[in-house]
Order: sequence, then C-alpha cells, then structure tokens
Amino acid sequence: MSGTAEQTIEGEVARITFENEANGFRVLQLALRDGETKLALVGTFPRVAEGTCVRVTGHFEVDAKYGRRFRAASLTELTPTTLVGLRRYLGSGRIPGVGEKYAQKIVDHFGLRTLQVLDENPERLTEVSGVGRHRARTIAKAWTEQCATRDVMVSLQAQGVGWALAQRIFRRYGAQASHIVRHDPYRLAIEIPGVGFKTADRIAQEVGIGRDSMDRRRAALVQAVRDELDAGHVYTAASVLIEKALALLSPDGVLLEPMTHALALLVHQQILVRENRDGTDAVYARLSFEAEVRVAHRLRDLASANVRTVEKLDDALKRFEAQSTLRLSDEQQAAIELAVRSAVTVITGGPGVGKTTIVRAVIAMVQGANLRVQLVAPTGRAAKRMTESTGREALTIHRLLEFEPRRGKFARHRDVPLDADVLIVDECSMVDLSLADALLDAVKNGTRLVLVGDVDQLPSVGPAAVLRDVIESGCFPTAKLARIFRQSSGSDIVTNAHKILHGYLPESSPGNTGEFFVIDRTDPDAARDTVVELVTKRIPHRFGFDPVTDIQVLTPMHRGPLGSIVLNETLQAALNPTGEGITRGGRTFRRGDKVMQLRNDYDRNVYNGDMGLVARIERDEGTVRVTFDGREVAYQGADLDDLMLAYACSVHKSQGSEYPAVVIPLLTTHFVMLSRNLLYTAVTRGKRLVVLVADPRAIRLAVGEERRDDRRTRLAHRLRDAFGRDVFGGTKES
Repeated sequence: MSGTAEQTIEGEVARITFENEANGFRVLQLALRDGETKLALVGTFPRVAEGTCVRVTGHFEVDAKYGRRFRAASLTELTPTTLVGLRRYLGSGRIPGVGEKYAQKIVDHFGLRTLQVLDENPERLTEVSGVGRHRARTIAKAWTEQCATRDVMVSLQAQGVGWALAQRIFRRYGAQASHIVRHDPYRLAIEIPGVGFKTADRIAQEVGIGRDSMDRRRAALVQAVRDELDAGHVYTAASVLIEKALALLSPDGVLLEPMTHALALLVHQQILVRENRDGTDAVYARLSFEAEVRVAHRLRDLASANVRTVEKLDDALKRFEAQSTLRLSDEQQAAIELAVRSAVTVITGGPGVGKTTIVRAVIAMVQGANLRVQLVAPTGRAAKRMTESTGREALTIHRLLEFEPRRGKFARHRDVPLDADVLIVDECSMVDLSLADALLDAVKNGTRLVLVGDVDQLPSVGPAAVLRDVIESGCFPTAKLARIFRQSSGSDIVTNAHKILHGYLPESSPGNTGEFFVIDRTDPDAARDTVVELVTKRIPHRFGFDPVTDIQVLTPMHRGPLGSIVLNETLQAALNPTGEGITRGGRTFRRGDKVMQLRNDYDRNVYNGDMGLVARIERDEGTVRVTFDGREVAYQGADLDDLMLAYACSVHKSQGSEYPAVVIPLLTTHFVMLSRNLLYTAVTRGKRLVVLVADPRAIRLAVGEERRDDRRTRLAHRLRDAFGRDVFGGTKES
C-alpha cells in the first residue's frame, strides 16, 4: 500500500488533528475498517466530525517530517454502523445542542435506528430523558438543514470549490448553486463579497470556460474595484483600474480595447459608475458612488435646516462651570457656543484637549433648553467609553438605527427617522462611508448634529475618510482644539502622543514611576520574550495591573513573529496554559481566556471588537460561554469562528477603546504598516501606562512616515458643490 496509484479506503474518524476553515485543509486520524490500523489523512475536504465513517479516494505518500499518510482527493461520509460510531458522530458538535452527553442518551434510546428517527420522526426526540420540545425542534431543524445542503455541497466540491467557499455560495444561491458554478462561475466574483477573482477564475478553468471570455474581464475589473475599496479608496481612475485588472488577467495578453469594452458593459449594467470631472476619469462601485452623493446632500440639508435655539447661553455656561467645578478656557467656550448655535458642527483634536468636557457641556446646555439629546458611537467599546465619560447612555450606530439582521437593513431611515433634537456622534474618524450614509439617512431636518473625533487617528477600516472630508470641505463650523488640559496621571502619554503627531520621537518618563517607557529591542524573538515578560511579570509586579483584564498588547499586524496570531498563542501559553478547552480552527479556548468578537452579531448583541472572558467550557454540549460586561453569551460549533484570542490585537481593532496599560511591539518587520497615525493611535489607547518594545529605527520610520490618510474620495468636493461655495473657509483639497 504505497506509491501514487489512486486507491479507495474506508474508516472512522478517530481524531481531528488540525483544521483550517479558511481553505478547508484538514489533518485527521482515520481508524480503518479492520479496527486495528490507524493512519493520518490529509487534504482539502468538508468538515467531518469524530466518529464519522468515511470513504476516501486518494493516494499514499511519505512526508519527510510526518511520515506515511494518505492524501485525500475526495471524501464521502458514510452512515455509522456501530453504536459507538453513532455516539461519536452525533456528539461531535456538528448539531447545535447535542454534545457527548445528549448523543449518548439519544443513541442509548434509539440504538442503530437513531439516524432513521432523525430523518423520519424527529419529534420522537422528546422520548429521550432531558430533551424537551424546544431542544428537539432545534436538533431536528439542524439535522434537516444539514441533510438538505449535503448533496449540493458535495456537488460544489466536485467542481473544485473548497468547503468554506461552498457554504457561502450555497447560502447565496441555494439549490441553484451547482448550476451557477458550472455555467457562470464569474458571478461569484461579482455578486458574493469576499469571493475573489482568482477563486472564480480557478473554478472557471475547472469547468472549462475559456480564458478570453468577457465574463472573465468583467470579473477582473470588479476585483480591482474591490481591492481599491479594501485599501480605503472610494474611486479609482479608469486607466489605473484597467491596469490593475490587466495584471490580474496576466499573462494572457488581453488587449486594452476589450478591457475598455468590459468596463463600459459594467457601467451599462449599473455595477460600476464612471464620472469624469476635474480632469479625472473616476470609476466607482455603484453603491459607493450613491452613498457619497447621499452623504453630501444630507449634510447640506441638515446644515441648512432651522434648529431650535438655546437662550441665555452665557448663564448656562456659568451654571455648567459651577456644577462641574471646571473653569472653561476661551477655546472650550468657543467650541461649546459653536456646537450649541450651529446645525452641524465638528469638534476635533487629540488626547487631553478637552473634547469630553465640551461634549458634557453641550449636553448640559441643550438639556437645559428642554432639547432631546442622543449620544452615539460607531462601536460598542466607543459607546461604552462615551457612556462612562458623560454619565448618559450612548448607543452604537447599529443599535440606534435598530439594525435587523435577518433583513440586513436598518429599521430607522428617512421614513422612520430618529426622535432627537440633538445628535452627538463620537469617534467619527472610525465612521466609514456606508455607516455615515445609514446614520444621516435617519436624521431628520431640524436635528442639531455634533461630530466629535480625532482626525489624526487611523482612518476607518471601511472605505472613505468622512471626518477628514467634512473638515476639509470648509462647509461646516469646526472647532480644532490644540491646548492640552490633561495634566494628571496621563500627562506623559498625552505629551508623547502629541510629539508623535508633530513628527518628534517619544521619550521615556524619567525614573521608574512614570507612565511612558521605551524599551529598545531589534530582534523579533527577543522582543516577543520581552512583551511576554512585561505582561506576565514586570508590569503586574510594579504597577499592580492584572495581566489579563488590564494589560493589552497592540501590534501593527496579524501575521509575522510579532503579529497578533503568534503573540496570542505565546501569551495564552504563559498566562493560561492548562485546563479543559475546546479547539476550533487551530485555536483552543480555555476557561479564563481573553477573547474578542470578530463580527457584528445582532442576535447575540455582541459586536466586532467586543472583548470578553471565557467563563465556562461545557464539553458535553460543545459550548464555550463568554462574559461580555457581566452578560454571558454561548458559542457552539461554527459560532466559535467569530471568536479570537485577545491577549494581543491589531491597532486597528483597538480603535475606540482605552486600556489601563498598553504594550506595543514595533519592529522593522512591521515596515509595511509603520506610519505616524498608526503609532499615534496605538499610544493614545493607553490610559495610565504605555510601553513601547521597539527598534529605534522602526520608531523613526513610523514617526517620519506621515501617511495622512491619502484616500481617494470626492466627498469634500461634493460638499462644496452642494453648498456652492466655501462657507467657512476650510482647506481646499489639492
């Protein structure tokens, strides 16, 4: 049994050694039918549970490191034929609500007829002790969905589609998925977000579609537009877009003329929009173009509307100073008056310049005039900070707009607007074009809008630079705060943040009791060891911070020797190395782990970037229970893909948050990400302590690289066009 000749074997999955859900590659241990032989099974195939009986076609190979193993070309699930196999099959976590405990109960009750009962009479599950009607319905529904999708999924994989992609294609097209993949695979690259041109192109070659097809050119252009959106740009010059698409099609030597025709076809089909103005032939994704136009018009309409006035402002300011025991500076008073008197106002500035004080004062002013005020921020963490700093509840934009996940739409919009006289939006630098569009659509004319944010931080993860463009349009009154007021515990952090912002190198606090430290390290391994030592020993011992809940490691990148992936594995091994856990996609979660939510989950009320602690592991039901701000949320099966370890996270993921202590590794290996606003954003996340573990060359590179978000947008132009003039003399775009 050796060599490369194709063979077919059958056996039972004894153990799952490794899984990569991104590409479907898996390593399993297979127990063959003879009951004695076990071998390693590797390949790209659907997820299978422990206890599953499978028929595998492929060949044996000998790996220099791992030895003899079987390389799978195709894999088919077989019905388990033993009670032990049935228990393992059902208890593997593939069915929500059924872990090892309930699997044993179900199989003990129904025996070898278990799968027949699930297929034909799932209502009989209530006969099993501990299985009520609700759990029975949940199990029956999951089983039915699994059976309904299996045939289509197998068909998709036969056409060269990996497991993870097959799931997304099936969710989009349902029973038509196989037909579309066979006859029009480039639709995947155009219609399914996240499906790239290369994937669609590979599938197209598998099913025999010619490389000179018009659909292929269209898909390459759409991919080029998406790449530009991912880079933060709202539009791209047509010539640049065609050049990027040609690079994707290389080395096929596609001529310029058919590419121009493909672009014209996409514009005709209203997938893309082409706009020629100011000497630039710009191409947009249609949704982005429409959103940018709407945002400009809504801001103009809001700024032009009449708003309710606040009388006796001087007296109100004096009352606020008396109640808050603060003495407002002339700069702060001017900013407050601007926000209270104007229909749309921007308040911007770095850390320690008093933005929070101004927001609190504005709230007091408008409440004193019996105006209804609503506070909002783009993320849950930013909303929580706003709530803590103002003493009033702040909501996320999605929650304020009452997002309906099943419909993928907001319940609040122009026809059902928000019920507020004043809307204060914090952390506006994080608001991208689509979120700004949704929010402004729900704000009725006559509502006073106050936009607050630090324009020098990293721009939004999504495309556009909304806060920058609103300021640079010159169409709105803007308070640019510069004077630093925070003089107590965070003074060294604030001082160094402003140094970085103005192109100067940060400096360590004098002595051993300051708030800001720079530790020189040039070797990645030495830097990683230092980060671990700081988090686990030095900072807790000297400053009393809890290594899990108080200290956050922020890194520029996900991958690499000092990326968040490696740092999380290393810190977990140091802080929480043992105990019962559940492994999913190569990640093991244990009780006590710090974790982060990776996407918005409106059903669970947890959002992208929310951090929690693993409270309990329930292996019987395959459940990880996580507490977020005292509220417990359960994760099972595929839900665990939405979690990552969070001892370390990227600087981008930290936006809108503050932590008692921050440790920032910064080496030349991070070169591609090094910039002034990245370092500035990272440093300003620390409240009481910031430690840079850095190569001095990397700090110089970051401070010297002023990549002030050079995103291609036309919002500022559209705002000036909408107003017809520079109303407040803002800085024009070049």
